Amino acid sequence: MPSSTIAPTLIPADARQLMSLTVLLPSRVLVEQDRVRRIIAETSHGSFGIWPQRLDCMAALTPGILTFEAEAQGLAYLAVDAGVLVKAGRRVWVSVRNAIAGADLGRLRERIESEMSHHDERERDLRSTLAKMEGMLLRRLAEFRHE
Repeated sequence: MPSSTIAPTLIPADARQLMSLTVLLPSRVLVEQDRVRRIIAETSHGSFGIWPQRLDCMAALTPGILTFEAEAQGLAYLAVDAGVLVKAGRRVWVSVRNAIAGADLGRLRERIESEMSHHDERERDLRSTLAKMEGMLLRRLAEFRHE
């Protein structure tokens, strides 16, 4: 019985040393970047680096800064919320609830502070609205009880 062999796929030497990165938010794709040299992510056990040769893995991410280096663009930063990172072959997927992209850490910090301030205002408004609704419900229940 003849044995079948599979010819190895020819991949350019430089492409073997690069990855592709996709960062997913619940509502959209934030980043689709090819030719990524390295990625640095944060977990509850600390930061770790991902290189093209690294074995496939999965990691739970904690809120922090995800750094990646693309061949043409250089270093880029993402402030990410909790999520998950999956590396399979040369593909890396990051899925997080929220993220903010920035090429400069100083500007990224400013954007994070601005977003947090805006988020805090929305949260205060939501809590105020919920308190009003609870008060209205309690008054209605009290009125119903006395009828």
